[in-house]
Amino acid sequence: MSARAGRAVAFVLVVVAGLAGCPRHVRIERPYPPPSAAGLRELVRARQQQVRTLNGRVRATSWMGGDRVKATVLVLAERPGRLRLEAEVTLQGTVAVLATDGARFAFLDTRHNELRRGPACPANVASLIRIPLAPQDVAAILLGDGPPVAAAATGDDQVSWDGDLGADVLDVPANSGTGRVRYAIKQLGDRIQIAAVTAVTSEAAPIWRVSFEDFTDVRASAEPAAPALSLPETIHFAEATASFDDGVEIHFKDRTLNDPSPPESFTLIAPANTSTVDVPCP
Repeated sequence: MSARAGRAVAFVLVVVAGLAGCPRHVRIERPYPPPSAAGLRELVRARQQQVRTLNGRVRATSWMGGDRVKATVLVLAERPGRLRLEAEVTLQGTVAVLATDGARFAFLDTRHNELRRGPACPANVASLIRIPLAPQDVAAILLGDGPPVAAAATGDDQVSWDGDLGADVLDVPANSGTGRVRYAIKQLGDRIQIAAVTAVTSEAAPIWRVSFEDFTDVRASAEPAAPALSLPETIHFAEATASFDDGVEIHFKDRTLNDPSPPESFTLIAPANTSTVDVPCP
């Protein structure tokens, strides 16, 4: 064998060895017959009815806007869009509180003795956890799913399979009347996991997307006989086609489900010597 031929053979062997050492991504095939859109709708609706409220503590990190912001946040969330978020900093305690009843919001900045209040539009609700969505959508994401799914199919529902996630995808018109929402649903025996939710325009361009990861079993404290639910410990949020590395990460430290909160939890009154500023929607 000539030296040139020997080098060629050696090159081929190196390439083959390299390929053999590289992990290959294998798409997952659906192990059961394709489900109906009505069946998937019912799975999502059942999950949304099972997880109604949340009382927890999270570590929230945002890279949106190019700035890294990190805080421990106490969270109260209710499905209709009622939220209370309290940001804590080591050695300082609570530094900011955001509350909304779904229609109005208030944001208390304790370091500057200022209370901002106004309509609960996405930009205002994102004053603390930087997820610029309507309060109802933010609450749904914290509860581990997405915008509410109606009981009745519209005739325009679509069902597909995501081989990368190993999940059924239910694609339905958004309740807002514009665009669509896609739910990636993993069926695991007698339980399900909502693996991802994506909102898209009518032309299928992404508006925002959420990935749910690190699932763990959570049981409602007020319903000890109810089955445990598989819920994510980590949530990633990104806008449009942006990377999750440029979005928001939420990691749960602890939580309880379906404990009612008094209505006054979702409103704020300015403490003494605190200035009040009315904030319109941008």
